[in-house]
Amino acid sequence: MADTFKFELVSPERLLMSEDVTSVRVPGTDGEFTVFANHAPTLSTMRPGLMDVTMPDGKSQRIFIRGGFAEVQPESLTILAEQAVHADDLSKDFFRGEIETAEKRAADADDDHVKHEIANLLHQLREIEKEAGHA
Repeated sequence: MADTFKFELVSPERLLMSEDVTSVRVPGTDGEFTVFANHAPTLSTMRPGLMDVTMPDGKSQRIFIRGGFAEVQPESLTILAEQAVHADDLSKDFFRGEIETAEKRAADADDDHVKHEIANLLHQLREIEKEAGHA
């Protein structure tokens, strides 16, 4: 059996998960990375993406993350997420609402930097929608 570590997923509203796990695939801003037990200490910002959490029994859970921070220690991973939604709760309507909200923000933005950030977010949301099988 693979070594485990403590994984905590926290959103602004509440603690969403606190489990011993064998691995977590994290959508880091600079690229995805997978955390295992005894991982080197790391701090990372996160981009919107799907996070895969593997439990000790080999089953996995998929969770949509909308940005945040990841703190990795050899014995733990803490994710402070802007938003987290379990994959079972994702739907075509969920993504449609997220994309429409971002498009409205883009239309209202005056700053080119903000428009560029929102364009990146829209691209990421569309890619996640495809990966989640809702495109």
